[in-house]
Amino acid sequence: MSKLIPVTILTGFLGSGKTTLLKRILNEQHGMKIAVIENEFGEENIDNEILVQDGREQIVQMSNGCICCTIRGDLVQALSDLITQRDEGKFDFDRVVIETTGVANPGPVAQTFFMDEEIASRYLLDAVITLVDAKHGNVQLDKQEEAQRQVGFADAIFITKSDLVGAAEIDDLRHRLQHMNARAPIRTANFGETPIDTIFDLRGFNLNEKLEIDPDFLRADEHEHEHEHEHEHDHDHEHGEHCGTDCGHEHGGHDHDHGHAHDHHHHHHHTDRIASFVFRSDKPFHYGKLEEFLSGILSVYGEKLLRYKGVLYMEGVDRKVVFQGVHQLMGSDVGAKWEDETPGTKMVFIGVDLPRDAILKGLAACLA
Repeated sequence: MSKLIPVTILTGFLGSGKTTLLKRILNEQHGMKIAVIENEFGEENIDNEILVQDGREQIVQMSNGCICCTIRGDLVQALSDLITQRDEGKFDFDRVVIETTGVANPGPVAQTFFMDEEIASRYLLDAVITLVDAKHGNVQLDKQEEAQRQVGFADAIFITKSDLVGAAEIDDLRHRLQHMNARAPIRTANFGETPIDTIFDLRGFNLNEKLEIDPDFLRADEHEHEHEHEHEHDHDHEHGEHCGTDCGHEHGGHDHDHGHAHDHHHHHHHTDRIASFVFRSDKPFHYGKLEEFLSGILSVYGEKLLRYKGVLYMEGVDRKVVFQGVHQLMGSDVGAKWEDETPGTKMVFIGVDLPRDAILKGLAACLA
């Protein structure tokens, strides 16, 4: 069986620079054979001279060995067509980039790789990459829920056109993005300039223990939390975000006000419907309780859950348990042994209008 072909989903609002980045990928001499799927015609095409809009699917070979395929309609069909042509020796490619239209929600595109068995047997979803325009990003995020979803789904975020705004504006946008998605690294990329390894092989959908949560996000949250709860109890845990380590026990499960997730005290106020939060604990989970609680959360909030990931400390298991999911689709696996490190759970949830307090309390109640 041949190796699975990695797929990158490229998303971002109109004018965010997707086309510029794609052009660079399609013309640079990087030695990779990339198939680009343009999922519908937007207002901006890669190159009007190359891609004549005639309503049919068509595949164009690029000078550096890449191919470009424009589709209207079914992504699954386009992906299986490409595989067929590759198997027949008509085209050779070793990875795929799917450019979504500006207003698309990347969720259904990502789900394709988990739900369609034929696709899942040949392709591996590597990462969702979201471009945010420094100049118009804040306004787009205010007005368009799709723009927020694109950020929530991202494994990596690039702020583009940062040369058009001042440092304070970029700082504000960066903080906002951090609170919407605490686990995607945020970089700036003007004119599509970014090292190719910041785009490919990010393994955002692998079940692994690499659960990066932005340290600035954790520090910022701790900072705010301390201001608000100085009178309640001494802050001896790493950051006041989780309320899992001990809130349900020693503190009688008192109710923290978690509503400040993105109201940064020295930044502009944005009431984003999409936010991320983290649960941590050094006590193990009771397997049955956690399974029951998570399946309940998924059945009620599945549509609102964009991405969630975790490394879990389970009672009676000497290995890490890793899990992740998109909407209602969740997978888990047993990872490496807890060797020299203190066992502990770390989970991050990114979603739309999620009941943060209820989820954090519910998780704390699943601890053994």
